[in-house]
Amino acid sequence: MVRWQKKAVATGAALVLVVALGACSSSGGKKAEQNTGAAAGNVANTPRMKVALITHAAPGDTFWDLVRKGAEAAAAKDNVELQYSADPDGAGQANLVQTAIDSKADGIAVTLAKPDAMAANVNKAVAAGVPVVALNGGIDVWNTKTKGVLGYFGQDERIAGQAAGLKLSELGAKKVVCVIQEQGHVGLEARCQGVKEKFSGTTEKIYITGTDMPGSQTTMTSKLQQDKSIDYVMTLGAPFALAAVKSAKDAGSSAKVATFDTNKELISSIKSGDVQFAVDQQPYVQGYLAVDSLWLYKTNGNTIGGGQATLTGPAFIDKNNVAAVEKFAANGTR
Repeated sequence: MVRWQKKAVATGAALVLVVALGACSSSGGKKAEQNTGAAAGNVANTPRMKVALITHAAPGDTFWDLVRKGAEAAAAKDNVELQYSADPDGAGQANLVQTAIDSKADGIAVTLAKPDAMAANVNKAVAAGVPVVALNGGIDVWNTKTKGVLGYFGQDERIAGQAAGLKLSELGAKKVVCVIQEQGHVGLEARCQGVKEKFSGTTEKIYITGTDMPGSQTTMTSKLQQDKSIDYVMTLGAPFALAAVKSAKDAGSSAKVATFDTNKELISSIKSGDVQFAVDQQPYVQGYLAVDSLWLYKTNGNTIGGGQATLTGPAFIDKNNVAAVEKFAANGTR
């Protein structure tokens, strides 16, 4: 069972949706891709609409496969033509928003991990009459730096970090190194800050280059070799947790590994005990709700969240509940 679960508000007084069990790669690259797959059941008979899903995904980060699958499921149900594109560079991602505007998208779902780079073009989309929702990154700024964005679907990263800090304390950790795979990403910084705020021991941050997994593993190995007092490595994505397990072995370190986010391989590592727990923000749900909310807005004038963020996490996956998640991870949706 989940051992930590937030009951109440998202950035204020909105009711938080926290699912009891939970589980960041883009296979899309920087060019838009189109999905027109058929739904398993009935397809909405509403007019065909085009939605652009634009993320900051970096190649090799399997988290985004889950976001995209959720978006594709909603698109298939809602008679939506989904166009997915991604660029980890803030300016590049902003250009993709402009492309969506120029292509007359009926709606845009966008991540705001680098809000300063994104705000101008997101505001331009809204001014052009294109409905926009945000997901995954930018929870603190989605309705301030960007005006008129209809809703936000994701996790409050600072709250999630605080939850992880408390859990690490419960597990008896004394010194944690928090590994950030992308400099300038406000959500990743917030995770480590949250851990620091609630962890009873000491914390330290190190930076790796998430697009260079061999280099990232070498950096983590060197850190663990240099500091034998580190007893936990806290990574911020499933692929980096798997690399951290190898780093600990290579360094001759007894440090344990915990992480944010999951994928199929990570679930297996929790089951085997190589990874102690994962903080789950349910990326499939983020993608699904982002697309579905745009369809609801276009076809029925609905909005979700009442001006507050709709939280999809955090929840924990550990050895106590991993079996309940395993079959969904095998399907590529957790």
